[in-house]
Amino acid sequence: MSPLWSPGAARQSATHLRIFWRCVERRTGRRFADYAALHRWSVTEPAAFWAEVAAYCDLRFDVPGADVLCDASRMPGARWFPGAQLNFAANLLRYRDARPAIIFRDESGRRRELSHAELYRQVAAIAAGLRAAGVVAGDRIAGFVPNSPEAVIAMLAAASIGAIWSSCSPDFGADGVLDRFSQVRPKILFAADGYRYGGKRIDCMPVVAELARRLDGLERVVVFPFLAAEPAINDVPRAVAWSAFAGSDTDIEFAALPFDHPLYIMFSSGTTGAPKCIVHGAGGTLLQHLKEHQLHTDLDREDRFFFFTTCGWMMWNWLVSGLASGATIVLYDGSPFKPDPGSLWRIVDEEGITVFGAGARYFASIEKSSFTPRTQGKLDSLRTIQSTGSPLAPASFDYVYDSIKQDVALQSISGGTDLLGCFALGNPLGAVYRGELQCIGLGMAVEIFDAAGHALAPGQKGELVCTQPFPSMPVGFWNDPDGAAYHAAYFARFPNVWAHGDFAERTVHGGLVIHGRSDATLNPGGVRIGTAEIYRQVEKIDAVLDCVAVGQDWQDDTRIVLFVVLREGVELDAALRARIRDLVREHASPRHVPAKICAVPDIPRTRSGKTAELAVRAILQDEPVSNAKALANPEALAFFRDRPELR
Repeated sequence: MSPLWSPGAARQSATHLRIFWRCVERRTGRRFADYAALHRWSVTEPAAFWAEVAAYCDLRFDVPGADVLCDASRMPGARWFPGAQLNFAANLLRYRDARPAIIFRDESGRRRELSHAELYRQVAAIAAGLRAAGVVAGDRIAGFVPNSPEAVIAMLAAASIGAIWSSCSPDFGADGVLDRFSQVRPKILFAADGYRYGGKRIDCMPVVAELARRLDGLERVVVFPFLAAEPAINDVPRAVAWSAFAGSDTDIEFAALPFDHPLYIMFSSGTTGAPKCIVHGAGGTLLQHLKEHQLHTDLDREDRFFFFTTCGWMMWNWLVSGLASGATIVLYDGSPFKPDPGSLWRIVDEEGITVFGAGARYFASIEKSSFTPRTQGKLDSLRTIQSTGSPLAPASFDYVYDSIKQDVALQSISGGTDLLGCFALGNPLGAVYRGELQCIGLGMAVEIFDAAGHALAPGQKGELVCTQPFPSMPVGFWNDPDGAAYHAAYFARFPNVWAHGDFAERTVHGGLVIHGRSDATLNPGGVRIGTAEIYRQVEKIDAVLDCVAVGQDWQDDTRIVLFVVLREGVELDAALRARIRDLVREHASPRHVPAKICAVPDIPRTRSGKTAELAVRAILQDEPVSNAKALANPEALAFFRDRPELR
């Protein structure tokens, strides 16, 4: 297979990864012939590797600590940088100059810019307000917020004290927010008065008022204006305006805290039960993000870093950490298709974005819209495109290089909320192959296991696992004092091995192909099939806008049922069904061919854009959907109920 793209010699020589590589060779006296050799060293000598990352990326400790890794054979249980102290916010606020730290845009055309100096001052003011309100290290601070500068400011202010931040995007209903925040009992809630999406103005104040009444332990609600200059807060118990809450401090007293002090409580999607509250530590999060941004994304002070995300998706946390590398982060709130599919690509040119990221679903949608970014703008600044959230289809790789830009590094990356980072991601020195994630992340001992726990060779499909500790492993789960839920989530299947829940295979190029979630794999005739393998074929058909494949128990076996969303005016007739089946049979296998193909108007998705396969499967099996409130469009579930053709 020929690569779609390879970095030129000039680009290779100047990357952070190349410079880091040379630094390690000088320090250790070793020579690494290729990336694979460097990766082997990074997992063979993890303490030495992560120490080198901390030094190269200038992770700033208040107290450095004597060791890097203790109890390395325990997972969970390994301890990183014991005795060290640092502050996450201090690392992200290390720059205090006039260069832009944040650029904010929204679908209505609004633009705001904050310099590093302005960001520092505004964080100082909110941190002062938090201290005056009695917030101390370990308190929980929550955000019900759009992707705005205030969200970043509030998070950094909380982190500067050592308070723990959690956030939900404002498109959640009250029950969905309560499912999450009621578990962690925040002391302070930051909220916007509303947000815009798809040309509509959505008032959030009724939901904010309900949260204020129903959240136990909540002492203050801080409301900032996003729609109105003066939000009406009289009906919200214990509410105060952002401007009144802010203190007058112009400097920040950063708390020096242990390396594993809790920073974030992240929430699982919650589509199979109550959302898990995953606690991530400050040092591990920071070190992992510095590595991923600098060594794998080649991020530095010259970059303008954009990811289309909400504050309820871990990619928001990942994006904001770009401040620690000195990059300008570009925030966007609203619909990516408002006023048209070119919305985000105009911002690329207008703001000089160098790294552009979005969910795989976005790239599939823009491809189906027939919009061609390269004919509508210059995109001269754009160096890297990143995709995550679900497997990026091979056809989307083609679309990027044919319709967006030929000279761009396309990085399909994969990890998740569980590790607040990536297992596989980009290699600025490596080639891009169609349908493949470029490489396993440095320091990540990723293998593919069979059901018995044996490592598989490239090309064989199995469970994606990690066999060694890494710094951004969760500190634990909230309200899980004995660690039983944490252990059950990742370590119950293979002793002392992290089982991630992805069905994947390694490639001969050293990369990965993700075939879908393990719990959503199909099993017709006892053969495991990843749903992504079916989606890759169906998405080639222009008449199909979206699809979901699930397994249905049928006559002592499993049959594959495919649901498709069709373009307006297209009918699911015998010819289209035959075309779908023929394409799947030819390019996947006869076992992948769906037994039933049904049309639906919409498909349920999580708020980060992932297809809710388990929810659809539960309906087909006449089982309850545990947490429909976690879906972005729970009304779509109705289209899968009471289907006579599936009985």
